[in-house]
Amino acid sequence: SPLAECDQAALLARFGVSFQDFTRYQLPVGENIGAGDVSAFDDEARWREAAAQGMAAPFIERMPAGYETQLGRWFAKGQELSVGQWQKMALARAFMRQQADILIFDEPTAAMDAAAEAELFEHFRKLTRDKVTILISHRFSTVRRADRIAVIDGGRITEYGTHETRMTEGGRYATLFTLQAEGYR
Repeated sequence: SPLAECDQAALLARFGVSFQDFTRYQLPVGENIGAGDVSAFDDEARWREAAAQGMAAPFIERMPAGYETQLGRWFAKGQELSVGQWQKMALARAFMRQQADILIFDEPTAAMDAAAEAELFEHFRKLTRDKVTILISHRFSTVRRADRIAVIDGGRITEYGTHETRMTEGGRYATLFTLQAEGYR
């Protein structure tokens, strides 16, 4: 059925999103994650599960008050996180939506080093096997792992297919992939 005929709230509940320019909520850790699904905002079990899925649990569990730790510098004793840790908090918020079967990640590893990025994407592949995952990235080391690649130029999909197909056809993707790979030689 056309999207206009769908129940908007039910449709939106099916999406989990993490943006490159994520918000750094000046809230306690748990509420920061809970903001990803306001219907479960104060559900501590869901916070913990989402934090594990977003790979934030290890550093959260080392914090002085765990999921009750105040984040940000707006408040006395607020803890500041590294950019990579904030990014993992944003990923945990996306995973709060347990009913989401469409996940959109916009440059989810922009603030992470290559090793952390590789670990995160291997983790994501296991978590998202039964979901549609749209990954927006300029890092070809990440993109090449996708089942299907869409090259967008001027707001339109100009190429679509697997990494192997894109390389064989020699279009813009192949040119940019080769150019980026040259930087590693």
